[in-house]
Amino acid sequence: MSPTSNRKMSPVSLAKVVIDDRFWSPRMEVNRTKTIPHQYKQCKETGRIDAFDLTWQPGEEPVPHYFWDSDVAKWIEAASYSLATHPDPGLDALLDEVIEKIAGAQQPDGYLNVYFTVVEPTKRWKNLGMWHELYCAGHLIEAAVAHHEVTGKRRFLDVMCRYADYIDSVFGSEASKRYGAPGHEEIELALVKLYRATGDQRYLNLSKFFLDQRGQKPSVFEREFEHLSPEDARINRHFFDKETGFDTSYCQDHLPVRDQSEVVGHAVRAMYLYSGMADVAAETGDEGLLAACRRLWDNVCRRRMYVTGGIGPSRHNEGFTKDYDLPNETAYAETCAAIGLIFWNHRMLHIDGEARYADIVERALYNGALSGISLDGERFFYVNPLASSGDHHRQEWFGCACCPPNIARLIASLGSYIYSEDATDAYVHQYVSGHGELNVSQGHVKISQQSQYPWDGEIKITVDLHEPREFGLNIRIPGWCREARLWVNGEETQVSPILQGGYARIYRRWRAGDTVKLDLAMPVERVEAHPNVSQAAGCVALQRGPIVYCFEEVDNPVPLHRIVVPRGAQLEAVYDEELLGGVVKIQGEARLMDAADWGHELYRFQPAVMWPYPITAIPYYAWDHRGPGEMRVWIRSL
Repeated sequence: MSPTSNRKMSPVSLAKVVIDDRFWSPRMEVNRTKTIPHQYKQCKETGRIDAFDLTWQPGEEPVPHYFWDSDVAKWIEAASYSLATHPDPGLDALLDEVIEKIAGAQQPDGYLNVYFTVVEPTKRWKNLGMWHELYCAGHLIEAAVAHHEVTGKRRFLDVMCRYADYIDSVFGSEASKRYGAPGHEEIELALVKLYRATGDQRYLNLSKFFLDQRGQKPSVFEREFEHLSPEDARINRHFFDKETGFDTSYCQDHLPVRDQSEVVGHAVRAMYLYSGMADVAAETGDEGLLAACRRLWDNVCRRRMYVTGGIGPSRHNEGFTKDYDLPNETAYAETCAAIGLIFWNHRMLHIDGEARYADIVERALYNGALSGISLDGERFFYVNPLASSGDHHRQEWFGCACCPPNIARLIASLGSYIYSEDATDAYVHQYVSGHGELNVSQGHVKISQQSQYPWDGEIKITVDLHEPREFGLNIRIPGWCREARLWVNGEETQVSPILQGGYARIYRRWRAGDTVKLDLAMPVERVEAHPNVSQAAGCVALQRGPIVYCFEEVDNPVPLHRIVVPRGAQLEAVYDEELLGGVVKIQGEARLMDAADWGHELYRFQPAVMWPYPITAIPYYAWDHRGPGEMRVWIRSL
């Protein structure tokens, strides 16, 4: 990825990062050997891949869906990233086979969408608000860029450039073109990726055009709606509220993007929109887009985000409601939304250079996103509640299967989230053992990490370079850490005087073999929610390092609502190699409200008797692996 003048730093390419980590390496191996083959099998068996053969006939089942293309695209992207870290001739050949099917489905004018080619060919571009054509195009573009970057092959990239050229011939501000915007954002960020891969300014301009279409009066979707048949408009009516003046906040169309300050509507759509806004701002220096992104960040991350990094509490709109509305058992918190939050914060990190964005990446990565996939890599959560009565479980696949390949591509691309570089500085954002090859101060620098993170906060960083060179090494001090100590070549260095934007910046003349030791204190912390979060009133959540914990019935075989954790309760972190693939669990003595002496009374004046009760909490990401039962993140406190 080429640096731009409007970013403080650039991410280090996935191809230049090697991960050798006790926590992440097994997950990446499961992703490679289990998840990606499983998802290919599902895409094959459900007809998603063979749909590109365009042989479907009316009356046949299954009927291709208008979002199917995106599922295959994300699988291609995940598989491509996997090749970057683990060459696999068989997977490489399989990708070529699927890509040829996609190329064969492209129409003479460049158009490419299975549903609107064989199922309803007369309805191309008729319902941009709800029919996902531009969304699918975006995911196909992302996949093509990833495949080209990893393999060097141009076949898929050329196909998608041709499709993007066709889209550019249809949409735009010129008199010969038409208005329009995607109801489900995605193509905006994808077009910027295509621009960076090809250097073609038209793709960046088209992304900006789609951003600028939002928030017009009348809405582009309202104008489109007036021309839909009653049957086609039915799905739009469910989400676009005509009673309040055609409210399109569901797809963030309520205001021009530069005027937005409150996150509304569908959570995944919002995150993809904000990612596109950040990308265009990074390329153009558009201060209006950046200011909006920063306002929206404040609203999302300071008033509408779960402690797990999940976002979007409402099932009704798969998205947002109002400030501090964060229900637990009914939390939607779609896996894709947490992943989208990671995408957006990663972009903002490189624009503003502030650790608060990397903190959110870490929170969502280890909690709200990672919970979306089972330890064996073959079952998935679409929805990630913070409490369950025991009836919520991961599934092998979904009819709307956006989440499984999304988590697969995130895990496969993990290396791109660890390091960044600019002309004078190297940055370490995430603590993952392995190394990265960076270009800093006009030379090659190798940064290596060794740690047992996230279970232990002691991290060793080693610098290797051919000849001594001056540059700044920036090491993130996580927002959750209250005490951090730092040593350079064995000599302790005070953190506070060198802290800049949440990073300890060590500027010196570095020599081969220089070491930095970082020790992040990791006590068990009791997290309290803002008083306006009514659903967490009187409760605490447990967190240690970046990991948020939960209580499961299998460890605490009592009604979980009767457990009370006093403020003074002693809580101990214990590593259990045999539990859930090896985790640090939290143990301690709490109190249990006793119902035995309650008799037949529903209410009484005497308080409940409380008895000592031993508790165990496990990482939230690992729940629902040991049979059905209650689960809670927030637990009562005194």
